Amino acid sequence: MPGIDGLRALSVIAVIAYHLDLNWAPGGLIGVGIFFVLSGYLITDQIIQRWKQDRRFDLKDFWIRRARRLLPAMFVMLFVTAMWLLLFDRSRLAALQGDFISSTLYFNNWWLIFHDVSYFESFGPPSPIGHLWSLAIEEQFYFIWPLVIIVGLRLAPQRGKLIVMCLTGAFLSALAMALIYQPGVDPSRVYYGTDTRAFALLIGAALALAWPSQNLTDKISRRSRYILDFSGAIGLITLILMIWRTNEYGQFLYYGGLVLVSILSAIVIAVLAHPASRLAKIMGCKPLRWIGVRSYSIYIWHYPVIILTNPTVDTGGFDGFRVLFQLGVSLLLASLSWKYIEEPIRQGLLGRWCTKLSIRLQFKIRPLFIFIAVPLIILSISCSSNLDTKISADPNTGTITNPDKNEHNVTLVPPQNAPTPAPVPVPVPVDPPKKPEPQPQVVEAGKGVTAIGDSVILDAAPYLQELLPGIVIDGKVGRQMSQAQEVVDKLRTKGKLGTRVIINLGTNGAFNSNQLRKLLISLEDVQQVVLVNTRVPKKWQNTVNTLLKKVALEFPNAMVVDWHSSSEGKDSYFYEDGVHLKREGAKSYAALVAKAIQKENQ
Repeated sequence: MPGIDGLRALSVIAVIAYHLDLNWAPGGLIGVGIFFVLSGYLITDQIIQRWKQDRRFDLKDFWIRRARRLLPAMFVMLFVTAMWLLLFDRSRLAALQGDFISSTLYFNNWWLIFHDVSYFESFGPPSPIGHLWSLAIEEQFYFIWPLVIIVGLRLAPQRGKLIVMCLTGAFLSALAMALIYQPGVDPSRVYYGTDTRAFALLIGAALALAWPSQNLTDKISRRSRYILDFSGAIGLITLILMIWRTNEYGQFLYYGGLVLVSILSAIVIAVLAHPASRLAKIMGCKPLRWIGVRSYSIYIWHYPVIILTNPTVDTGGFDGFRVLFQLGVSLLLASLSWKYIEEPIRQGLLGRWCTKLSIRLQFKIRPLFIFIAVPLIILSISCSSNLDTKISADPNTGTITNPDKNEHNVTLVPPQNAPTPAPVPVPVPVDPPKKPEPQPQVVEAGKGVTAIGDSVILDAAPYLQELLPGIVIDGKVGRQMSQAQEVVDKLRTKGKLGTRVIINLGTNGAFNSNQLRKLLISLEDVQQVVLVNTRVPKKWQNTVNTLLKKVALEFPNAMVVDWHSSSEGKDSYFYEDGVHLKREGAKSYAALVAKAIQKENQ
């Protein structure tokens, strides 16, 4: 089914574009959803085919073949990444010990959930293996689903009942996503969860039951072929439009959007799996098929390459050369992995090695187990060896210690029995009284100005107070736009809300247009609202800045201060997280905001 390889290629291209923060693919994350449907279809189709042939299914053989296909390449990637960090960033390797272990044992998605690790709103350098959460979900499916479907085939061999079972499970999974998701809150829980993403796999499984590949034939009427290709083309075009137009911060994806992606993916897969489809021949062209065949390798290698070659602080904007370099290295490593690791091992290379070397282990441990155990041991040693490199906080660090008394502290003591001199009175001159001079009137340029923001506004607070004396600043670390309305209401109740309001929010995550409109409507009675856009090395940066610019046009008292453009190319403004401001950056930020306030007063 070469057309399926073409769909794999499209999916992995979308994911890479998303991870490269390319503006034309803000919805590239749906590529993972397409992969889930593909996995559900192909695995279930394989199980059904074997069951029809033998009236049984060899679970042991299935799991061994899955392990040969998936584990070697991933373990090599983990090992190379660990060695890179060991050589160049030892402290970071120690911090990622849990990520490595959970990825190796395929429960990384739940590890991230239970440790509150956000896929969308985390600061600091991202984990180079943070993309393995999706492989964890797939591997959990590979382990559990064969057991479920075999029981189903025994108890209810009718396809109709099994399809209803799959669709019922998909409905419950989609319902769980809709119920657990909270608008305006980080969606990582529903994005990572096996329970909330299972609908894609189950929709693919239902398709395999209803549309088994072995029953498809190219002997169909011309009209049927046209209907087939037209349906597939519409589904494919819609998926591409969703990659272009959606993003992870909109409510649409979690209230049915990802389910729609799964349904469209199932339609496209059904068409591409059919031997009579012309669309399948187009999607199965050599370039797409080359990428599709290596899509697994490309997926596991591209993310560590991108993360480990991105600068910590990057205010220079899009770097085409770096993107081309990252793509080239990713494709090279993926090609080498596929040719020298995946294919040889899938074809039994380890078994042949063991036979040639006449290895006879005492407990008859299989060669595959050796391949699994050795990387685990090496990774554990690498990670644990770095635990002693963690920097512990010294309570005295940053304080000035007392100097040596023998060298610096000199105490003068009068000699014993020496007469004490009598005090000599000193005449105190009395000046004639002077008339009080008139004091210059201090103009508080910040009187009536209120600033509401997050940690960035706190960084700039001293300089804002210097440039705008009298300003009221209400900043809080980690504050989101969803919390702004509550802050405004409290300040208004206390009489501290000025006639000019500065809003700096969006550093810690995206928000939707309704939240911003609601806030600006509540501020329609103020003279001026200054919205400061953001510079943050995260995917929501462009979403936030575009939304601020768009919604501000709807309110005559609102304006946008372009901090993002003002700080472009100024790496020296920021600390290593690329967000928080150093002294130079804080001064520049304060001057930019103060200028906007003062310009309005003139």
